[in-house]
Amino acid sequence: MAKEFTYRGQTIEQLKLLDTREFAKLVKSRTRRTIMKQSSEIEKFVAKCVKVKAKNKQIKTHLRDIVVVPKLVDYTLLIHNGKTFLPIQIIPEMLGHRLGEFALTREKVKHGSAGIGASKSSMAKATKK
Repeated sequence: MAKEFTYRGQTIEQLKLLDTREFAKLVKSRTRRTIMKQSSEIEKFVAKCVKVKAKNKQIKTHLRDIVVVPKLVDYTLLIHNGKTFLPIQIIPEMLGHRLGEFALTREKVKHGSAGIGASKSSMAKATKK
């Protein structure tokens, strides 16, 4: 039997019933201050998500600074990383974090082989042709 998710002693169903400002009382101080400042913006975003989800469309956003609240759990958001929109499934463990933390703006460097002319041996091969 899988252990049920709890956040600060409350289940996800209990958390979804809370208002945004009530949820802010459960998170750490920096996140709490952010939620209190952005509460109207967060509520507008959640309302937009519900509206767009009802139309069976994908939810695209550039708002990387929005804090994940319980009402966003189980949504799939397309979060902009500066170049493309990355699909991110919101899970309960993301509560209290910002959306931008899950759509990384920098990719891991993938080094390949050196190009033609990049080394002395490949330069000699390029001039023989």
